[in-house]
Amino acid sequence: MSAAVLLAGLAGVCAVPAAHEALRVAPRLREGGRLVAGLGAPWRAAGRGDVVSDRGERWRIAVVAALTAGACGWLVGGPVLGVLVATAGPACAHRVLRLRRARWRDRVIEGAPMVARALADALAGGRSVRGAFADVAARGGAGEAADRELRRVAAALTVGAPTETALRDWAGRIGAPSYDVLVAAVLLQAQAGGDLAALLRELAGELEETRRATADARAATAQARFTAGIVLALPGAAVVLTQLMAPGTLAQVLGAPLPRLMVLASLLLDVIALAVMRRLARVAA
Repeated sequence: MSAAVLLAGLAGVCAVPAAHEALRVAPRLREGGRLVAGLGAPWRAAGRGDVVSDRGERWRIAVVAALTAGACGWLVGGPVLGVLVATAGPACAHRVLRLRRARWRDRVIEGAPMVARALADALAGGRSVRGAFADVAARGGAGEAADRELRRVAAALTVGAPTETALRDWAGRIGAPSYDVLVAAVLLQAQAGGDLAALLRELAGELEETRRATADARAATAQARFTAGIVLALPGAAVVLTQLMAPGTLAQVLGAPLPRLMVLASLLLDVIALAVMRRLARVAA
């Protein structure tokens, strides 16, 4: 009997207890899958515009981010870099969540002119304000993010929420001047009367002009923001490359008090420069 036949027979014998063990631990694997899905829930919620308000959830995000960042830093540059990176992990994670929500907000704002025009068309067709929101939410066409917010408003109106309350909650949840103006126009018409459809069409034109001007301003500052980001990232990239080429360099540098103080001062200056750069280049939507 050859060695290959013997190994094949042993593999067949081991397959039976292995299959039994796999069936036994399958429920635990499903629990692990649910745990992994739960860790990704805050990121998906931020992409839909929801805010992580639960304190326990925020702590879980911070712990996972710190452990992940610390492990990566440890593998790249040793324990010192791991501790430094782990310290910055929670702040970076929450920053990413804010960026995801900001992108969602930008997508909602992009749909504001189409929302105003669609509401105007529904009102011109004889629908009431509540009926117009229901029609526009059912048809869609303003973009995925704006359509989702419209469906939330329509659902609130369907279950009997007052029009003013539902619209003010809508505008407050988005937090954009374009929707504040749109809601103010609808509520003002309900009190003072007038041609709301014509007003909304005029508002849609103004919002499109504002969107184009904002896009032009962001394009004009894109090069400056990109260059500033590269300049701010160069010191960190240099530290990582040095550590990779000569392991232990960072530990030697941080071993003395004066170099450690200089590194902390440089990090503080980088953070201040980043905040000032974002403040100068920020374009209000």
